[in-house]
Amino acid sequence: MAHASGWRRVVKVGTSLLRGTPERSTAAVIADLAATLSRQHQRGDSIALVTSGAVGLGCTSLAMARRPTEVVALQAAAAVGQGRLMALYQEAFAVRGLAVAQVLLTRGDLASRRRYRNACRTLEQLLSWGVVPVVNENDTLATEELRFGDNDTLSALIAVAIGADELILLTDIDSLYSGDPRSDPGATPIAEVNSLKELADLAGVAKGGGSWGTGGMTTKLAAARIATASGIQVRLADGRDPAVLDALLAGATVGTLFRASPEPLSDRKGWLTHALLPKGSITVDAGAERALVEQGASLLAVGVQRVEGRFDARDAVRLLAPDGRELGRGLCALSSDALRTVMGQRGLVVHRDHLVLIAKG
Repeated sequence: MAHASGWRRVVKVGTSLLRGTPERSTAAVIADLAATLSRQHQRGDSIALVTSGAVGLGCTSLAMARRPTEVVALQAAAAVGQGRLMALYQEAFAVRGLAVAQVLLTRGDLASRRRYRNACRTLEQLLSWGVVPVVNENDTLATEELRFGDNDTLSALIAVAIGADELILLTDIDSLYSGDPRSDPGATPIAEVNSLKELADLAGVAKGGGSWGTGGMTTKLAAARIATASGIQVRLADGRDPAVLDALLAGATVGTLFRASPEPLSDRKGWLTHALLPKGSITVDAGAERALVEQGASLLAVGVQRVEGRFDARDAVRLLAPDGRELGRGLCALSSDALRTVMGQRGLVVHRDHLVLIAKG
């Protein structure tokens, strides 16, 4: 449902679009993007932009022949490129009367409930001022365990954080396909994905689908799952042609539409499911699985079969069925060491208010 002042949208632009070409520079790509989003802003919509491109611009500024592979070199290149990236956005939006704000995040910023809420409040304030937040992963500081891994995931989490109506993923392919169109001549475009079950089936195909799964489509399907599970519709389309974004914002049938779940997760449940990084896993017995799934019960120590990983009390953990299926995620009341000492006994492990079932989300 749209907000009273118009739609609230998150637009994600990937490296493949911002890299530029001999015919169309990165500055020209950003100028076209700013022109379209500024027009939409004037119509009353709120816009947040999630962007890649800092590392690429840094490499260009440093005249590097190829992108570095070492983490420290990537971080340094991002430090060089981030300023240039923001300057391009500031210039492009300023000529259209809009201010932008740089927002750099790591996974740790959203994995802490306090910092997550602070990020939400900051983004909300910027939007209320009519400022366009330009969000990127803090590549300069993010360590491997605190990385989002891709800006598709980041864009979905930002959409959840601001209660967006729609997430638009602009990429270099015109829609989601039934297979990899680069290698499968029988692959057909998919206009709509109507449920989380359809999305899960497609994700399974992508993971086992050769080059289609090793590219960017797997992460885009994961982002679509995060957003749609929280009641946000997702559009995936080719952003190389500036007219495509105009058409999307006008409501045209372009690319692939992922419909929002009719039973969205609450803000807290969405945070538990998607923003937190599990530190370990707890395998439960069949009785505990029935109690969790069918009765909505809390997890008690008597139902725990196995504990994997090392975690502290209040850390996120995965809850697994006896056959290894993931049942859900939650905040464990005990550390891994403490839990191992009380397995099979009485005592609370994960309270029902602090867990979410994957099967139901």
